[in-house]
Amino acid sequence: MSSLMQFAHWITGNPSLVKEDGIFCSPHTLGLSAPPSLPTYQGNPRLGFVYQSLISSLLQNTPRYTRVAEELQLNDQHGRTVGAIDFLLRDNDSQQIEHWEVAIKFYLLHQNRWYGPNAKDRLDKKIDHMVNRQLTLTQSPEFIAQFKDIEPHAHHAIIQGRLYVNPFEPAPIPSQCAGFELNANQSIGYWCFEHQLSQLVEPIYPLEKLDWATGKAPFHRAIQNAHHRFIHGISPTGRFWFVVPDSWPDTSQNK
Repeated sequence: MSSLMQFAHWITGNPSLVKEDGIFCSPHTLGLSAPPSLPTYQGNPRLGFVYQSLISSLLQNTPRYTRVAEELQLNDQHGRTVGAIDFLLRDNDSQQIEHWEVAIKFYLLHQNRWYGPNAKDRLDKKIDHMVNRQLTLTQSPEFIAQFKDIEPHAHHAIIQGRLYVNPFEPAPIPSQCAGFELNANQSIGYWCFEHQLSQLVEPIYPLEKLDWATGKAPFHRAIQNAHHRFIHGISPTGRFWFVVPDSWPDTSQNK
């Protein structure tokens, strides 16, 4: 099975990082199921773009929704882009339009905050941005001016990925973030600083970005050091690991 197809199966079989509450939903809410085949992906190789493209492909096989628009750019009166809407979907039962935003993210718990491996990213910031910025785009003057005949009835978000804890620096795992309940059923990975790498009891093998979610690895060259950058890998027993530089995170830039 190709990495892309494995990724599609992972999307349909894994929950959201944030507990379903009416705003945040899981892919199951969309009725997604993996198809027998997928078109070749030739777009932007960044993981978030691949993820959104797979969601788009999976939507073609769900009887519940019909895509009205996707990656809809909004421009102000000067032609400058003010944002982009991931999906406008029509509920085939109610015939009402819904606004959906999707994301895949990986966050490491450090000092009671969830940081991305690039520490400029944080889960609390992402949740706030999705709820208070992205999901409000269809209520903006730019959207209303460009799409007078479309008035979304509901606004939803999906954020999948994985949360990671450092077993060498044990700490309570927060149950909430930015006022939202985290999903206790989502999988937990592990992370360590580069100087802690020697404490691991099994080798860690690096993952290509497309395989971060699924853990497909060649298992032929274990990580020996991080070379002062973050590396994502997996052990032979299936444990996901991030190894980050000893200087991570530079919290002075992430207030």
